[in-house]
Amino acid sequence: MKLTDSWEALREKNFRWLFIARTISLSGASMAPVALAFAVLDVGGTAKALGLVLAGRTTALVVFLLVSGIVSDRFPRRLVLIASHAVTALTQGLVAWLVISGNATVASVFVLECLNGAVSAFTMPALQGVVAQVVPRRLLQQANALMSFARNGTLVVGPAVAGVVVAGPGAGWALAVNALAYAGAALALTRLVIPPIARTASSMVRDLRDGWAEFTRYQWLWVIVVAFGFLNAIHMGVWMVLGPFVAKQHPDTLGERGWGLVLAAEAAGAILMTLVLMRGQLRHPLRAGMAGVSLIAVPLVLLGVAPTVVLLVPAAFVAGAGIEVFGTGWNVSLMENVPPQAMSRVVSYDMLGSYIAIPVGTTVFGALSTVSDPRWLAGVAGVGYLVICLATLALPSVWRLERVAAGGPVDRSAEQAAQGS
Repeated sequence: MKLTDSWEALREKNFRWLFIARTISLSGASMAPVALAFAVLDVGGTAKALGLVLAGRTTALVVFLLVSGIVSDRFPRRLVLIASHAVTALTQGLVAWLVISGNATVASVFVLECLNGAVSAFTMPALQGVVAQVVPRRLLQQANALMSFARNGTLVVGPAVAGVVVAGPGAGWALAVNALAYAGAALALTRLVIPPIARTASSMVRDLRDGWAEFTRYQWLWVIVVAFGFLNAIHMGVWMVLGPFVAKQHPDTLGERGWGLVLAAEAAGAILMTLVLMRGQLRHPLRAGMAGVSLIAVPLVLLGVAPTVVLLVPAAFVAGAGIEVFGTGWNVSLMENVPPQAMSRVVSYDMLGSYIAIPVGTTVFGALSTVSDPRWLAGVAGVGYLVICLATLALPSVWRLERVAAGGPVDRSAEQAAQGS
């Protein structure tokens, strides 16, 4: 494959505009966590208040996930994306104005961020469905790798830029940039031209039931989502809660600066892998994905056994690459096997399992760290993580699933449903 072929998906006009819109919105979104944290603290909020604001936003997102899947399958996904981006621009713009003008309160920010969370629930289910509509099947892996490249790249640059803006003009202006980014993304999305998908009118309850039937129809799909309910809880609980705590306890071998290097290495590994996935092909996307994500167990165990920068940085780099292999393989598997008219509902069930697990994991491991040695917890959790990955990988439907575009077996029933739409 020529180097220029790595970007072939961008030759598709619709995907090009989708990629541009996603990159713009992610550039703003990557600044939001830093900007929002300091905005709440600037208006007199405490760490407890900040936690309440973040919890409110996540809770609202979870509550509206299933509804968003129905809406994105029932109405044109292009319009759903434009509306969600426009409302996000409005809510973040209001928060920015309140902070800049000095009229912000913790209560007003909480309300607006809850609204923001509810609106953001509509983005991913619609986005997943749109990607599958705007690129040929043979370019699905490359398209997903490009989208991941944009996400990982902005996650490296965005927080650093946000820190500069917050330290200079202030947190309110960083939030204003976030709002403008979403407005710009909404304008870019208006350039999409997507053929409509035939949909049968039905009630919301029927849509939910049909979406659940589609979700449970594929054994590999629901098994992996269930597995990741535990995997995400372990990963986020150990990495985001125990990780900083252990780093602070070992300033000579790790410390705050060392932990920052570990997180940067993880992001760098993900970015490098996206470049690899733009060129190569995953013949067995779930086999490669589950094997890749199992590598997270290594830095988790090392955090407990030997919390040093020298060991954790390369382990995190490899784990970041493995995470990216799973992410791309998972998205491709969904897009090739799930009928287009049910894609958003299936994605919403997938996201529900993931998002619920995260606060559970951070809460549970935070509580356990008060009664057990954090390093012992990290080591045991890492072993448990590996066991779950290997058990999932051993499932025949996970191990054997092949790329349709790479010559693997075609799921005829899903294909017929897609053609019928």
